[in-house]
Amino acid sequence: MNAVGTLEAYPTTDYRSYRMTVHSELRPQRESETSMRFSKSLRANFYLASGFAIALFSSSPVHSQTREEKVLGDKLKFESNGLWYYNDLTSAFETAKKTNQPLLVVLRCIPCEECVKLDDDLLESDPQLQRLLKSFVRVRIVGTNGLDLSLFEFDTDQSFAVFFFNADRTLYGRYGTRSDRTAWESDVSVQGLGKALESVLQLHRGYPANREMLVGKQANQPLFATPEKIPSLASKYTGKIDYQGNVVKSCIHCHQIGDAMREHYRTDQGKLPEEWLFPYPHPKSIGLILDPKECATVLQVVKNSPADASGFQVGDKIESLQSQSIISLADVQWVLHHVSSDSGTVNAIVRRGEQSVPLSIALSNGWRTKEDLSWRVSSWPLRQKGLGGMLLKPSTDEERSSLGIDATQMALTVQHVGMFAPHDRAKKAGVEKGDVLIEYDGRRDFLRETDLLAHAINKIKTGQSVPMQFRRGEEVRKAAITTAP
Repeated sequence: MNAVGTLEAYPTTDYRSYRMTVHSELRPQRESETSMRFSKSLRANFYLASGFAIALFSSSPVHSQTREEKVLGDKLKFESNGLWYYNDLTSAFETAKKTNQPLLVVLRCIPCEECVKLDDDLLESDPQLQRLLKSFVRVRIVGTNGLDLSLFEFDTDQSFAVFFFNADRTLYGRYGTRSDRTAWESDVSVQGLGKALESVLQLHRGYPANREMLVGKQANQPLFATPEKIPSLASKYTGKIDYQGNVVKSCIHCHQIGDAMREHYRTDQGKLPEEWLFPYPHPKSIGLILDPKECATVLQVVKNSPADASGFQVGDKIESLQSQSIISLADVQWVLHHVSSDSGTVNAIVRRGEQSVPLSIALSNGWRTKEDLSWRVSSWPLRQKGLGGMLLKPSTDEERSSLGIDATQMALTVQHVGMFAPHDRAKKAGVEKGDVLIEYDGRRDFLRETDLLAHAINKIKTGQSVPMQFRRGEEVRKAAITTAP
């Protein structure tokens, strides 16, 4: 699982120059966050002494911890309290069989500062969660080495995800998502997790009579059984984290699974399937804004969206999609992820007052491409391959006005240019930070970086030189950047 919460958190990609640029800007924020974490560490002693089993506390900042210290410290803490299975799914399933309890499995990136915050906010102090979690066998997995991909299929751009299983390995549902690099508040909450836990316990009580509603939630048969068997990872990693050696470098992060699979498809097919280029569409891409404090309950319906056309109303609680029980926003994304990229229909049943109301969502060709890729950690390898290492943002209205470019034309301002190989091809072509990209491959209709990335990855052949035009003040500059494998 990758540390995607800060600009410093892309361990498999070279962003040294970008990190140096933003370091001074982030320092005051980090010092403030450190102070907040210190106050939390003072509470830790009280909670641990009182037997609060699920506390996930950040470390006292006597010194700045290395990634290795964070990983080893997390292992020591959870193994010593004896109430979580740590990287031991097999023993957890055995216990669940004996106790007839459901499993709660947390996939968690230790170094990720945003995930420290998420861990604290979701699991530190809510008494309702304490009570509910006692009904689960709890498992903490901090690396994906050896992870059974026939059980765990998920959005690999996340660094915190929760899975709920029956002891026979039937999946009840998923919790946890993100639609922004740092902001989680619109997607997850303490209350929302509590509602998901209650829903899982209800499903568990009804199992196996409700098995039909769970069939579609199970992971598909993977191309590779475990992450270290994916070709680009096979020569670098083993099936276990090396706690006795280089613990940090031995760990396979979540995002590396997605990156490796995209590399496999691009090598094998010359392009990416759209479900790998635009994975796990967020409900807002079809016009559904869900309440993070509830269990898949509609907070807002975007006008003139597919959800609006299908008749969704504020307050509707989604009971099922495609005949699958729904416990969270992540479950909705699972269903959308498996809808055809060309077009499709999603059948829903919502609870509206005292009634169950059937609805049908019609998705037209291209619906999936409305997603935004720019926040995803996986967008960095795509930028390297298709854009030569440029990071682009839509130009502001002021920038457009100064350049005489109207809102219907392409204007993407270069925010960053990679300084080191293999991310320096744009730099070598003469591109500089602040340049405005106005034409790519003869086209001027790409209004988002996402649209440009999709075209570069799936429409341009590997090794092809792509002509581009930039504005640098009043000057129009031309450049050609070759796409990479």
